[in-house]
Amino acid sequence: MPDSAGFDDVLAANQKYASDFALAGLSGVAARGLAVLTCMDSRIEPLTMLGLAPGDAKLLRNAGARVTDEVLETLVLARYLLGVERVMVIAHTQCRMASGGGAEALHEAIRAAGGPNTRGIAFQTTDDQEATLRHDVERVRSSPYLPGVVVGGFIYDVDTGLLRQVD
Repeated sequence: MPDSAGFDDVLAANQKYASDFALAGLSGVAARGLAVLTCMDSRIEPLTMLGLAPGDAKLLRNAGARVTDEVLETLVLARYLLGVERVMVIAHTQCRMASGGGAEALHEAIRAAGGPNTRGIAFQTTDDQEATLRHDVERVRSSPYLPGVVVGGFIYDVDTGLLRQVD
């Protein structure tokens, strides 16, 4: 049996959550036809900040809210099998992936924190967050697998909670 001692706090919280679970039977289709790609930063609450409820949107998260090949694959599935017609790509202020210094600074920070040599990982950093966001939005718009999908790029301000459209 796996050792779950390191997860006791979240497993206890899950038990409480499941005791009055109300989402059973919710459809897997995005009720609002929306997919949201944002950063993994824990200061971002995608459903709450957009006035959405569980089941309204498909949520995708990664470091820096980057449109990777894996994100495009997921969006194709979401478009044709899960009702997605709109995509929001949401970067945010104070993002470590856009804080300057590039991938080399991340490799050094990981090493300084006691981590291994990560130079074999191609971190997707940027020195120009808005240009990168525009590029990623265009990557979705120009995908031959996603014709007609409405795509917007936004920056979320972690200090005010406001979104600003970039594209």
